[in-house]
This record gives sequence, structure tokens and C-alpha cells, in this order.
Amino acid sequence: LSMEAECFKEQGNAFYNKKDYYEAFNYYTKAIDACPKNASYYGNRAATLMMLNRYREALEDSQQAVRLDDCFMKGHLREGKCHLSLGNAMAASRCFQKVLQLEPDNGQAQQEHKNAEAVLQYEKMAELDFEKRDFRKVVYCMDRALEFASACHRFKILKAECLALIGRYPEAQSVASDILRVDSTNADALYVRGLCLYYEDCIDKAVQFFVQALRMAPDHKKARLACRNAKALKAKKEEGNQAFKEGNYESAYELYSEALTIDSNNIKTNAKLYCNRATVGSKLKKIEQAIEDCTNAIKLDETYIKAYLRRAQCYMDTESYEEAVRDYEKVYQTEKTKEHKHLLKNAQLELKKSKRKDYYKVLGVGKNATEDEIKKAYRKRALMHHPDRHSAATPEVQKEEEKKFKEVGEAFTVLSDPKKKSRYDSGHDLEDDGINMDFDANNIFRAFFGGPGASGPGNFFFQFG
Repeated sequence: LSMEAECFKEQGNAFYNKKDYYEAFNYYTKAIDACPKNASYYGNRAATLMMLNRYREALEDSQQAVRLDDCFMKGHLREGKCHLSLGNAMAASRCFQKVLQLEPDNGQAQQEHKNAEAVLQYEKMAELDFEKRDFRKVVYCMDRALEFASACHRFKILKAECLALIGRYPEAQSVASDILRVDSTNADALYVRGLCLYYEDCIDKAVQFFVQALRMAPDHKKARLACRNAKALKAKKEEGNQAFKEGNYESAYELYSEALTIDSNNIKTNAKLYCNRATVGSKLKKIEQAIEDCTNAIKLDETYIKAYLRRAQCYMDTESYEEAVRDYEKVYQTEKTKEHKHLLKNAQLELKKSKRKDYYKVLGVGKNATEDEIKKAYRKRALMHHPDRHSAATPEVQKEEEKKFKEVGEAFTVLSDPKKKSRYDSGHDLEDDGINMDFDANNIFRAFFGGPGASGPGNFFFQFG
């Protein structure tokens, strides 16, 4: 019988050397069936299963091998390797220590023992980094650990969860899907799939995965919390949207604010909530707050066009034209549409206009002032700054008042002429437009008041009496 078993083993070895592990597995199984008390047959089959990445079965075989022969060095080494590949670094370490007791100079055991210690270190670091919310570092630690523990679902899941938390959803989905292919009831993998959908704002689909995870593992705390958050977030956001549609802006503002406290990890949904609250804020004339909300939305999602557009509009409303131009440029670079081009051009024009002399400000009137209001304003300002009024002042004051008197005349010339006013309002550079802009402030004054307007001794003192 043992001769037959040896024969099977030899055939198994031949297939193993040819890297035909399936056939090798079959012949080692025949050898075990023929002689179930031989440790080396289990050891060989364990080695074959390891080559097939079937580490759990390989672990059972190597454990059976050392049960049959406690001094079977390769058995202990393989048991340790299986433990390590499955992420049980502590158990792996014990196996390698056992080999080193039997053979202190065993180089392979020394190296594997170092690898097991490294995995334990990466696990500890990952745990601390997760608590500190340094999810990128956790991904790094898990990648290093997986170099030695390639079959560890726990490490893969932690990596996938952290990939989802830093917004790398396709990678996270891929890791979770790989696990579900070999273990369709893995609650952790179902949870990560749900998490990715939840963070991509597909809340209904996400809830289905969380429910499925809880069906597999009713005490899965993370799935339960995520499920609760997803439902609460969806409900609160919808309530806010409804209040906004009904024109109840104060209520909508409160509801969006409450929604923002539910889950700080949900970047995509929170970006939308900030942008929604900014829309409501601008309706409530909370422009600075609206700008801040848009900025927060952009910090969370740099590609969020709607937030840039909303912020740019707020900048336009507060006459911060340079900032508005910057945002519209960003939008137009990303999406070159006619509408975005028009918005950018308009902001550039307003910026150009803002850098010119503001004739409305010079006269102290609003942009919608009537002809009559412009005349009244000119009368008041021209008399206020007329050089004769300041003939007793210091040369500096005289110079300043003369400058203001000229500006008032210039402003009146443009704003009292419908054609010039229209061109000024539309942002044309008036001097470049072929309109004669040479004015004599005294002539304008004389024409307006109907008398000798040149400044000089005695002129118009009756006006200032």
C-alpha cells in the first residue's frame, strides 16, 4: 500500500515540477488516500494548494502534517506561510519560531519571521492612522502588508474602505468586487460596495447593499451606521429641496445646514449641500456666507462647475469682478459653451468698467438715476467744488477742489448726453470710441448756469454768498 502511495507521490512531484498543480494535487490526494498517516504527503499537497492560492485548504494540510510529525520543518514553515498569507501574522510568527527552535540557523524561517513582524507593525500603524483619519496612510500600510499577506480579505477590505473615504471609488469597487467573486456573502465587501455608491450620491442603491450586508452580519456596526446616515441624508436633503421649491428659504437654509452635520465623509453629497445652501443664502442676501459655502463645495469637489458659477454670480453681485472673472475663466476652460463664454465676457466687461472713473459715484447718484436727478446732482457738486468757493484755501486744497470740479464737469458731460451715457454704460472705452472727450469744466458750468462761468475774481460770488 505504501509502495502505491509512494508511486502516487512521485507522479505528483513530476506534475508539480512541470507546474501542473491541478494534476499534482490529484496525485498527492491519491497518495494521502492510500497512506493517510504520512506527514510529507500532506506537506506536498499543502505546497500545491499554496501555488493555487488556496491558502485555507493549504493551512489545514500543513497543520495535519505537523500533527503527524512535530519535527517536520517544511510543515511548520508552510503553516506559517499560510497564516501569513491569510493575514494571521501572530500565528505565523509562532510557526516560524518553532522552526527556529528546531533549527536556529534556518535562513528562510528567519526571513519569514521578519516578514510576519513587519505585517504586525503595518497593522498597528494602520489602526492608529485610521483613528487619525489619515486614510491615505492606511492604504499605504495595507499595500505593504498585502505584499506578504496577499490572501488577507481583512486587509483588502480596510484598504477598499479607505480608498472609498478618499474618493478613489473605482479602485475601492474593484477590490470589493474581487472579494465578492470568491465570497459572495462577505458582509464587509458588501458594505464597501454600498459605501462607494453612497459616496457617489447613489443613495438608494447604497442602502440595498447595506441591508444585504446586515442580512449576512446583523451586528455589522459600520453597515448599520452607514445605512442610517444614508437614509437621514437623503430625507433631509429632499426636505431642503422641497422647502426651497416652495420659496421657504429660511427653512431650506436650516434643513441644508442640518444635513451637513450628518456625515462629514460624504464628500460628493456635502458639496451639493453646500452649493444648495449657497443658492438659498444668496436669495436671503447672505452673500458672504454664500461665497464661503461655494468655496467649501469647491474644496470638496474641484470639478463642481455649479459651485464655481454660483460663486462667480455672488462675486458679480458684490462687484468683486476680478474674482468673478477668475471663476468664469475656470468654468469656460472646463466647459467651453456659448453661455459660459457670454458670462466670462460680461464679467470681463464689468471688470474693465470698474477700473474706469465711476461717473455715477463722482456725481453721487445711482446707476438708474433720471436726467433730472443727474442735473440736480451736478448743480450741487459743481457749486460745492467751484474754485471761487475755495479761493481763500491753501494751494493744496485749491488744487484738489479744482480736480474734483473738473471731474464733476466730465461726469455731467457724459451722463447728460444719452448717446455718451449709453456707450459709457455698455463699457465702451469712450475715448477710443471716437467721441470728443475734451471738456472745459468752466464752459460746462457756464452753459449749465447760464452766465460767465470762467473762474476768476468776482465770478459767481453771488452763488456762494
